[in-house]
Amino acid sequence: MQPTNYPHINMLLDTLLTRMQGVLDDKLIGLYLYGSLITGDFDDHLSDIDLLAALSSELTPAEADAITQMHADIVRESAQWDNRIEVAYNTLHGLRMFKTERGNLGIISPGEPFHIVDAGDEWLVNWYFVQVYGVTLFGVPPASIIEPTSKQEFLDAVKAHILAWREYINDIDQRPGQAYAILTMCRGLYTVRHGEHVSKRKAAEWAIETFPEWATLITNALAWRLVPNEPNVDHAATLEETRRFVAFMIGEMEREL
Repeated sequence: MQPTNYPHINMLLDTLLTRMQGVLDDKLIGLYLYGSLITGDFDDHLSDIDLLAALSSELTPAEADAITQMHADIVRESAQWDNRIEVAYNTLHGLRMFKTERGNLGIISPGEPFHIVDAGDEWLVNWYFVQVYGVTLFGVPPASIIEPTSKQEFLDAVKAHILAWREYINDIDQRPGQAYAILTMCRGLYTVRHGEHVSKRKAAEWAIETFPEWATLITNALAWRLVPNEPNVDHAATLEETRRFVAFMIGEMEREL
C-alpha cells in the first residue's frame, strides 16, 4: 500500500505500524492517516504527520512506556521526524462516546512528549476529519468505529474554535505562532462560509482576495510558516497587527452565528 506520494513517508508509516503492532499486538484495532497529507497542504520539510491509533482498551503503564520508547527510537534513527509526528491513541469506547463522556487519550505531538490527557468533545474536528477524509493504514474503516458527526456539528465546532481565539491569542507572541493564528483564522472562516475544509494556502488565497486590506499580513504569514526557525526575528514588530487581524476575523465569524 502506498498511502501518500512520498516514498520516505510511506516507509515511516510502515515502520510506525509495525512497531505499534509489536507493542500493542491485538489491542491495535486500526491506524488512520489524516491532516495535511490528505488535505493537500503538506510541506515535506515542515508539516506534521497526523495519525489516529484506535485501541480495544486503554494503554497499560507498561504499554505507555513502550510507546514512549518506540517514538524516541524512531526520532533517534531518523532525526528529520523530531517534533513532526502526532499520534493520538484512543479506545473504541472513547471514539464512540467522545461527545458525551470524557476519557483517557494517549498523545504525542510536536513540542510534547507522549503523555495521557483527559479528552472529550474538543476532539470532534479531528475525529470528523478521520471519519470523512482519513486513510486506513490498518484495520477497519474509521467510519465504522467513530461516532458519526454531521457536517453541521463539524461547522459548529469550527465556529467555536475560532471564537476561542479571543483567549488563545494571548498565549501567542513568537512569529511562527502568529503565522499559525493568521492562517487558522483564514481556514476557519473559509470552512464555515463554504462548508468545506481546504488547505491553509487555498484558504489564505481566498482571504487575500476577500479582505485585501489584510493581504500583506496574510501573504507574510504564508512566508513565515516556511521558516519557523528564522534567526534574528523581531517577533514584537508584527504581534499587534496579528492580534488585530485575529479580532477582525472573530468579528467576521460572529456574523455567521
